[in-house]
Amino acid sequence: MRAVIGGYAIRIERRADVRWWHTALASVLAILVSLFLVGIAFVRVGADPLEVYSEIIKYAFVSEFGLPQTINRATFVLLAAFALIVPLRAGLWNIGMPGQIFAATLAAFGVAYAFGAKTSVNAQLPGVIVIPAMLVAALIASAVYGGIAGYLRGRLQVNEIVTTMMQNWAMLWIVAHMIREGGPFMGRTAEGEGFTLPTSLRVPQVFDLPVTVYAAVVLALLLTWFLTKTTLGYRIRTYGESPRAAEYAGIDATRISTLVFALGGAFAGLAGFHYFLGVPGVYKIPKNYADFGDFSFYGLITGLIARNNPIAAIPVAMLFGGISGGARFMQGKLRLAFGIDYALLGVLMIMMVAFQALAQYAVRIERAVPIPATQRERGESRVESPHH
Repeated sequence: MRAVIGGYAIRIERRADVRWWHTALASVLAILVSLFLVGIAFVRVGADPLEVYSEIIKYAFVSEFGLPQTINRATFVLLAAFALIVPLRAGLWNIGMPGQIFAATLAAFGVAYAFGAKTSVNAQLPGVIVIPAMLVAALIASAVYGGIAGYLRGRLQVNEIVTTMMQNWAMLWIVAHMIREGGPFMGRTAEGEGFTLPTSLRVPQVFDLPVTVYAAVVLALLLTWFLTKTTLGYRIRTYGESPRAAEYAGIDATRISTLVFALGGAFAGLAGFHYFLGVPGVYKIPKNYADFGDFSFYGLITGLIARNNPIAAIPVAMLFGGISGGARFMQGKLRLAFGIDYALLGVLMIMMVAFQALAQYAVRIERAVPIPATQRERGESRVESPHH
């Protein structure tokens, strides 16, 4: 796109190579613009924006209780982001993180239930055997549930977005059946939520954080290596860039699509395992379990902002994890209207996505070349050829 203004030519061109600092700068600008826009809303309700943002930061990233909450939430978002990144490298969209998370959670609690975990929170069960069994069951269930969409896409060309959204709703109601109105996983006090895990079956903590937090960081490194350095990762990228060329080269579409969705589902399942079985204060399927399904979509935004880079997704996940908890705390402490935290998160997400899109383009300003008088007299067009 080109325009001539006051003797200068302004060009807007798509960048051939988007560097890491383009993405970082876009993220910083998006945060600043978001804080400014939401700050106007705070002023209108009589709150000092600086005080509001100070409370969010202190709680989410400094306080003894808020920081672990931020890290746990960020881990959940990060693993959900991996569930998007792997299929997206193959040009496919995984919108089924909630369904895959709940499939894994039901499988894990199903193993615990089979060992008698529902009888008492003090039940002494062999955690060294049951916890790994719960993890394996969670990963298998979520991988299989995710792989369904991939298989249908590769085999029958069924749109994966439609399939995964349908799977989300199906699993949402299955969970409701299992934990409510006499369902097998309903809590012992009949409060409309799942039973609480015995202390012997809770994910081990290291420095007051579940081991799944550290596993997520290691997985970010391994996933980056897998996608960029291995033959299978190359096949996934090739299929994503050109499915027809990939199939011509002998890459089986059904296998690739099934594989990436199974891997994505496993990552989503690990997110559910982390939060429902590892985060202190949860250790069950809570009444508001659907909220966690919605929260997993922050992983989708995180993956897009990080441009499918698992390592770059870590700080973005920390940002969303911190603001989601800090904004809710700030809202209560300063007695602001309900929903102001969602407004902040919503504006931040929109700005982050918008600025990342703008980072794909460069603006070039150069002195316009004057058109010869003889050419103007003939009435020739001033529009340059796109080949110039």
